Amino acid sequence: MEENKKVIFTRPHKTIYATEDQIIKVFDNRYTKAEVLNEARNEALVEENTELNIPTLVSVSETPEGWCLIRDKVEGKTLAQLMEEEPEKLQTYMEMFVDLQLIVHKQKVPAIKRLRHKLMDQINSLKDLNATVRYELAVRLESMPKHTKLCHGDFNPSNVIVDKYGKLWIIDWAHAAQGNASADAAMTYLLFSLENPNKAEMYMKLFCEKSDTARQYVSRWLPIVAAAQLTKKKEKEKEFLLRWIDVAEYQ
Repeated sequence: MEENKKVIFTRPHKTIYATEDQIIKVFDNRYTKAEVLNEARNEALVEENTELNIPTLVSVSETPEGWCLIRDKVEGKTLAQLMEEEPEKLQTYMEMFVDLQLIVHKQKVPAIKRLRHKLMDQINSLKDLNATVRYELAVRLESMPKHTKLCHGDFNPSNVIVDKYGKLWIIDWAHAAQGNASADAAMTYLLFSLENPNKAEMYMKLFCEKSDTARQYVSRWLPIVAAAQLTKKKEKEKEFLLRWIDVAEYQ
């Protein structure tokens, strides 16, 4: 890696560095080689099969800190930053955000993993939930309409960069899959709800209006995606997510 790199962001088990023209995402040893290569594969598949703007993946390599992904650098601010800096333009930025997500959902990437399979694996891995709850979640998932739309899986404003020309770039495709767009929307709503319920409501209203989707239909996915989020084992989110996983509440 470049010696002149500087830390620009840290998350649990990940450190993001920047050089003059590259972004270096380093994973610690909690991440296996297979997991890092899967994220790289997702990005390559999206880049090859769509016309979405995503930073070009330059290489995957091993460092003393762990495996890393090296991408071309995109100069700009995230939509999350813009929403915070210009609250008077929140409606405009949220519309941009939803419009971009709808464009993502129009894409087809046949070789990428099925969202249904990914969610089922996540539900089955939650041994802290009793077998009855896991069964009810699995039944609900199996009953939902089967689609093959591209879903980002972690679509939130911090993963959208606006460059100086106003072009929107989407980053962090680790959780991408093909499946039902309303599952992807439910995850976005959940992520907003964890941070700012008012933004969550604005997002849900806009998504349902622009996609002509009933809110009740998106809401049926919430216990399922809450279970998926629970697998990330973020202690501060646990109580909130367990409330959403109360399947009976959404019958």
